[in-house]
Amino acid sequence: MHANRFLLAICVTVSIFMIGPIGVSVSAGFMENYAIGWRGGFTLRWLAEVWSAYGSTVMASITIASATVFTTILIAVPCAYALARSKKAWALWFEELITLPVAVPGLASALALILVYGELRWFRQHLAFILVGHVIFTLPFMVRVVAAAFRRRELLAIEEVAATLGASFWQRFSGLLLPAVLPSILSGALMVFTLSIGEFNLTWMLHTPLTRTLPVGLADSYASMRIEIGSAYTFVFLIVVLPMLWLMQLSERVLVKRYA
Repeated sequence: MHANRFLLAICVTVSIFMIGPIGVSVSAGFMENYAIGWRGGFTLRWLAEVWSAYGSTVMASITIASATVFTTILIAVPCAYALARSKKAWALWFEELITLPVAVPGLASALALILVYGELRWFRQHLAFILVGHVIFTLPFMVRVVAAAFRRRELLAIEEVAATLGASFWQRFSGLLLPAVLPSILSGALMVFTLSIGEFNLTWMLHTPLTRTLPVGLADSYASMRIEIGSAYTFVFLIVVLPMLWLMQLSERVLVKRYA
């Protein structure tokens, strides 16, 4: 009993240590003047200014993050299956190779994309350019998660039994394997969405004034040298991102219970 209370106290302390600064930052966005605190009064002026100046970044970030999730699923699921079922040595090397974008700093990856595709003006000035960077960065996470699910021994056995009973590859893949790995796909999607919507280094290098995202707008707002503006933008960031993450987590739990 005492051990449980001690562990609970540690969790609460760590949570306060992590969440407390965010709460303080958000509260500053509703103060007339952060220097004098709440004595200066409550206001929504900073929030209105943030929405007026950076409201477009909200839809841009949601669009890019959603498109990144959709694209990585289309690419990663067949790739993960091929890697999980291959017995060739090159498969292991390839799986390690696709993790390189995670190890390479985002600024370096962005610079490489600019050097290769920067001359395509229409592409450079479109959100699709940032999308490509986000897919390259997040794809390894999705591949790793889904490949691990495909490698489960029970799935191998089920697939072999279905093949001996005459089921075609598509029947085995769509009817047996996909439902079994769906919770893992959703877990990967949650990870990809989180990484994409919060990615700054790569996005900052790839963005243009017409393709700003939430993290880039947040950096711009703090660069305004007005702490209230940056804090109000932090609040906007949280009310946009957190409900979507909670919804995805809820969906993941439902699927895990259904297919467990």
